Amino acid sequence: MDMKVLLISVLLGFVSHVRSKSDTNICISANAKTCGECIQIEPQCAWCKDPGFKHSRCDDRDSLEKVGCTPLGIENPRGTVTIDKNKPVTNRKVDGGQNLRPDEITQIQPQKLTLNLRSGESQKFTLKFKRAEDYPIDLYFLMDLSDMQTNLENVKNLGTKLAREMQHITKDLRIGFGSFLEKPFNPVTPTYQKNPCFPNNCTAPFSYINVLNLTDDTALFTQEVSKQKTSGNLDSPKARFQAVMQAAVCTEVIGWRNVTRLLVFSTDAGFHFAGDGKLGGIVRPNDGKCHLENNMYTMSNYFDYPSISQLVDTLSDNNIQTIFAVTQQFRDLYQELSAQIPKSAVGTLSTSSSDVIKLIIDAYNSLSSEVILENSRLPEGVSISYISHCKNGVSEKGENGRKCSNISIGDEVMFDIEITAKGCPSKGKSQTLKIKPLGFSEEVEIVLNFICECECHKEGIPNSPECSDGNGTLECGACRCNEGRLGRFCECSRDEFLTDDPDANCRMDMGTDICSNNGECVCGMCECKKRDNPEERYSGKFCECDNFNCDRSNNRLCGGHGRCECRKCICDPNYTGSACDCSLDTSTCMASNKQICNGRGICVCGMCRCTDSKFQGPTCEICPTCPGVCTVHKDCVQCRAFGSGDKKDTCEKECTNFDLIMVKKKEELPPPNEQPYINHCKERDANDYWFFFTYATRNDNTVVVHVAEELEP
Repeated sequence: MDMKVLLISVLLGFVSHVRSKSDTNICISANAKTCGECIQIEPQCAWCKDPGFKHSRCDDRDSLEKVGCTPLGIENPRGTVTIDKNKPVTNRKVDGGQNLRPDEITQIQPQKLTLNLRSGESQKFTLKFKRAEDYPIDLYFLMDLSDMQTNLENVKNLGTKLAREMQHITKDLRIGFGSFLEKPFNPVTPTYQKNPCFPNNCTAPFSYINVLNLTDDTALFTQEVSKQKTSGNLDSPKARFQAVMQAAVCTEVIGWRNVTRLLVFSTDAGFHFAGDGKLGGIVRPNDGKCHLENNMYTMSNYFDYPSISQLVDTLSDNNIQTIFAVTQQFRDLYQELSAQIPKSAVGTLSTSSSDVIKLIIDAYNSLSSEVILENSRLPEGVSISYISHCKNGVSEKGENGRKCSNISIGDEVMFDIEITAKGCPSKGKSQTLKIKPLGFSEEVEIVLNFICECECHKEGIPNSPECSDGNGTLECGACRCNEGRLGRFCECSRDEFLTDDPDANCRMDMGTDICSNNGECVCGMCECKKRDNPEERYSGKFCECDNFNCDRSNNRLCGGHGRCECRKCICDPNYTGSACDCSLDTSTCMASNKQICNGRGICVCGMCRCTDSKFQGPTCEICPTCPGVCTVHKDCVQCRAFGSGDKKDTCEKECTNFDLIMVKKKEELPPPNEQPYINHCKERDANDYWFFFTYATRNDNTVVVHVAEELEP
């Protein structure tokens, strides 16, 4: 038991020996030389510009005020959010609502903000998105004309029916039509395909033709599509990506408005992508630009097919939502492609034009029911996070915080956005960030201004006499040294140092911190920082020592029994240990018989460590497994004191190993604290009466027994 007590004591001591790591003040330890450097350390760091200020100028506001910096002398710029344009989202109903131009409809609010960002200090704002009622739609039908006669017939009858069926979604629908086949110079069989349907006649192959610009004239749509003929192709995959690319980037030719843009792509085959052109000797990467002359793509034999990633970026940049209307055979292929293209959907073609209309409407509803926010590229050192607040109280963070699903027309959702800068991004130059919902033309413009300097920076005095006779600019109360000058007051010249690194003499070893991060290198010598507590000090050539970072015991430095020198305890006499918590005084281990630990152990740090495993207790006096002293001596005490008991006939032979002293009452027995150590006993005799005695061992190992004459029933 005594070992367990000792272990607990040691563990408690170990816990209390935690090294006193001074509350590291990041503002001070960063050793900022200017106000601008200070405010970039952490948001809580402020700068004192008072002239003649003796303490560290960079610290938290409360600490600066405590050591005498005036409130007006503290530079502590904070970030801000300013809403520059805040047009409310459009709130109207289709029936009875006023007619609005597309540019008069607002679905996201606010539209422009300015953020002043200080390093490490987040700025937050909220965006509102609302799906507008009766929002205009531009729908461009891009069709594969190779052997798709049935689907072509369906599309011919599509215009009027589609406009009628979409009346409940929008009254402002424009539709256009384009078609594609394959590069005339076939990449698999490199020959010019004048008549791929030979011996029958059909349209000569082409990559892409814009047949009809976007228009609200459904009769014209029917008329122009009716003129189209199907054609053939020597290989199954088509120039689909080239057609989609041109339809997306030729904004003025196609007639795209800044409204909902839908591209319905219909085919019964796969597709070519970047690299396939090499089979026909075409190796130039697709440039992603518009190359339509007389509505026909003219560079099919000059540029390779676009890559998938190129197509994804182009569709996103142009706010185009894609609907792949494909045959069942190729549904899985386009499903995989759709997974890589945000705001795209896949539907299966059938033989009925009504089914095509249903496919388009279902796909549109699916696409428009989800809003996904994306942002332009962030400047280095700037981060952004989103929290969405969607329908039915659903909120998400992380990547899911960018989107809300199951949004109906007229629904409002909110996004909390947090932007943080670290350091001074873009060298302090303003940057513009844009956030927009995928597939929508509206966007939020956010101007980012970076707080890299304090206001007092503008009031600097160049070549100030305060800075070693004009060798620096007096700025915010401190000297900003001219090129080639060093020191707190620019009193040193870089030419005085033998190395290119003037701080080399202030490092203990290569790779270590300047002045152990506890001081400032001034002209090649360490000046150690001062502590708020004047009793605490850094010292040493490299400020590597201090008198407050030693081990502690009972929350006292060096246990209160020593002094801290260079992070090591120097203990007072009679104390040892890393925290001076181990006493060499043995008086606390002295037993009542004047023996150390009753002769059954050793004294360690003022506590008995019992070497005989049977014993325990503060002085190894307890033996839980030993027979009781009282029980062992009961019969001999009874026979000698009262002439009774089991040993009354053999008493003189067996019971002569102790001195007997009789007293009248039990109250007259020696008290427990009297020396030597005494066992107090209470036993029953043969007549069932209690008798009382004490048993003690003297220093000379003789035993004395005191017995009370009075018995108790």
